[in-house]
Amino acid sequence: MEAIPNVPHNEYTPQPLMDKRRRGIYILPNLFTTAALFAGFYAIVQAMNDRFEYAAVAIFVAMVLDGLDGRIARLTHTQSEFGAEYDSLSDMVSFGAAPALVMYEWALQDLGKFGWIAAFIYCAGAALRLARFNTNIDVVDKRYFQGLPSPAAAALVAGMVWVGIDNGFAGDELRWYAAVLTIFAGVSMVSNVLFWSGKSINLRKSVPFIVLIALVLAFALISSYPPGILFGLFLAYAASGYVVAALRWRKRKLHRHEQPAAPTYNEGSESPAAPVEGDSTDPGSKP
Repeated sequence: MEAIPNVPHNEYTPQPLMDKRRRGIYILPNLFTTAALFAGFYAIVQAMNDRFEYAAVAIFVAMVLDGLDGRIARLTHTQSEFGAEYDSLSDMVSFGAAPALVMYEWALQDLGKFGWIAAFIYCAGAALRLARFNTNIDVVDKRYFQGLPSPAAAALVAGMVWVGIDNGFAGDELRWYAAVLTIFAGVSMVSNVLFWSGKSINLRKSVPFIVLIALVLAFALISSYPPGILFGLFLAYAASGYVVAALRWRKRKLHRHEQPAAPTYNEGSESPAAPVEGDSTDPGSKP
């Protein structure tokens, strides 16, 4: 029997496979991420079967699940690098590929080449938005998103499909409006416009009773006409970033005009003479 050489262990000796610890994953937050991924995939399947209302609702379900997984991970202290990467890939399917394909199948395919280009602009915008978010996550202000969040952009697209179907419109009747909205959502995701993130809200902090009443009224309002109310809310949210940006630009412009201009002297004109010692009008100067 061949003898096993006795190799001395040092810091450069690779550890045996048995000594390596297997890295596990947290079930609870990743369960919600998987459910959101399934909802996005379900939306694509339903769009392929011409069941666009189910597809639109599935995208909204994915948005709710995506909002829960991150908060649950923070509340239960189960954040992980794996969860962050998995969530980003799930978002690309649910809020990037799924809305673009649903809108293309419903309305944009009648526009020919321009239709699939509009859908691709949205899909590429979602991918770039997620990539930028992952690389800038530690350097941006947590109170704001840089660019329209991909779930809100997906809600815009899915909301238009849902509202159109609920009001009896066919996709080809709204194809140009759908193209404009799809391109707007895709470009907004990669813009530098700031949108309120809502991360400053502390769920562990007690709130006045009136806040609970407001939440009940909000749910009642949404349940009265879900397609129109949800589409209107996310359309207002998408417009809010541009409105705030325009107000800030106007404020900076007015501030520049209010600042006094520094005195300038043309070439050949006499500049003010430097004060001579003893001639100063300052009472405390030396005579």
